[in-house]
Amino acid sequence: MERTIKPETLKSELAGKYILDVRRIADHTASSEQIAGANWHDPEKLLDWADSLPQDQAIVLYCVRGGGVSNSVVDALQAKGLQARFIEGGFEGWKAAGGEVVAK
Repeated sequence: MERTIKPETLKSELAGKYILDVRRIADHTASSEQIAGANWHDPEKLLDWADSLPQDQAIVLYCVRGGGVSNSVVDALQAKGLQARFIEGGFEGWKAAGGEVVAK
């Protein structure tokens, strides 16, 4: 399965996706924005919440810049058989591509 999705692609394919915000708690707290409909989960507690994610829905996740956090979470979720990918460039890449954000 693919590991990433380009922000431009996601903008046209957003419907029906489970959007997962996995920014570290300090980054999440410091930001006043998120992608509309995103569900935040602390990446440090992945084992506590991974089994509660939808098994039959495509999951698109993001951290701040699409680096280490996104890669490790995608690895763990794909290992559980989930359809998970992360946004290339993370939340910053999404915003740079003109993706819609809302106040959290």
